Parts: sequence; C-alpha cells; structure tokens
Amino acid sequence: MIDSVVHAHSLFKSFGPTRALAGVDVRVRRGESLAIMGASGSGKTTLLHVLAGIVNPDSGSVAFTPATGERIDVTGQSEAERSKLRRERFGFVFQQGLLIPELTAIENVALSLMINGMKRQGATSHAASWLHALGLAGMEDRRIGELSGGQAQRVAIARAQVTGAELIFADEPTGALDSQTSTEVMDALLWSTTGQGRTLVVVTHDPQVAARCSRTLRMRDGALAPTTADSDEVRA
Repeated sequence: MIDSVVHAHSLFKSFGPTRALAGVDVRVRRGESLAIMGASGSGKTTLLHVLAGIVNPDSGSVAFTPATGERIDVTGQSEAERSKLRRERFGFVFQQGLLIPELTAIENVALSLMINGMKRQGATSHAASWLHALGLAGMEDRRIGELSGGQAQRVAIARAQVTGAELIFADEPTGALDSQTSTEVMDALLWSTTGQGRTLVVVTHDPQVAARCSRTLRMRDGALAPTTADSDEVRA
C-alpha cells in the first residue's frame, strides 16, 4: 500500500467559464519529489494551490496525512484552519520568492517562526542555522535587494523549511533564474527537502528541473495525462 502524505480525489475547479481542474486524482508519496508539468493554462498551478489548501476546489477532496498518522481533511476545513495548516505544516517556495524587501534575510526567515509564537532570539538563531546550511553565512543582515536571484531563492527555501514543515510546495522555483543558478537552487531545494526525509511537490515548465525529481506527472486541459509509469497514480 502506498504511504501517501497527500491523497486528492476527483478534484474539479472552475474560474468563471474556464475549467482549471477536471476530475483530478493524485497521491503524493511520502518522501518523494514530485514534479507537475504542463503547458500554460493546463491547471498545474491550480492543482498545487488546491493540494496546499490555498484554494478550495468546487468539488472533490484533499486529505493530508502527516508523519504522526492523523488524517486531516484539508477541503473540509475553514479558511482559518487551512491558514493555520499552511503556516504550521506546509512550506512554500514561489518563483519570485515573495520575500519582504524591507526585512533582512534572517528577519524574513525568522518571521515564520515568530508568527507561530517563537521568541525572537530563538527564531533568529534557528533562522541563522538554516541560512548557514544553505550557503548564506555572512549574508544574514542583507536586505533582499542586496542579494542575487539565486541567493534570494535560498532565503525563500530557508523560510519554507525553518518551521519543520514536512511537505514543501514549490511553484516554478527556478523560473526566473539562469541555468547555472537554477541548478544550484534545485540542489539546495532537494537537499533541504527529500534529503532530510521531507516531501516536495514542484510545479515547473522546465524538463531539467522535472528530471531532478523522483517522479513526474503531466497535466493537459485540467486533467492528468496518463503515462505507463504513472498509471496507478492516475487511477488512484
């Protein structure tokens, strides 16, 4: 039996007359790195947002099963409950980082911990350890505009990991980077997620990024495109 950290069943989502998801079934296996690919408008980002509880589907269900074993019905939660889930259990890395430019690197990372109730000193110390681990020692007090694109994305990765989230969602994390920097950021992302026993879901248009992941699903017109390798997943 597949050990799933996320199990989504029969997801439908429309935005006005546009159908973004058309009955998607998917399991995310614990400890894997899963790439979701597809053309623009295929529904891949909508799928990530629904799996992460950012957007609720029109119908269907998403269940999250953390390592502790309880089953959390993501789609059955209120917005406040989903917000708490995203804040405490999930981590996020976006294409542009979505970091706060007025804050320093260490403040951006520590903020996630302080929002969750950790004292500033402890949050700063923990944030520093993640920045050091991701090759940013000595850059803790730089503001985001003083960092390169790759450095800023590593700050975003540290922010996603610092709370101990076991499931990380990344939406085009290398989309704004050159090929060399993209490789370095993927190295950091994979080391800090699956390399630490965590689970990673990546939406990407880049086949080289997808090739770094342990499994790839492809979307077309709001549905998963079946392949031999993923046939069990599509039928789940």
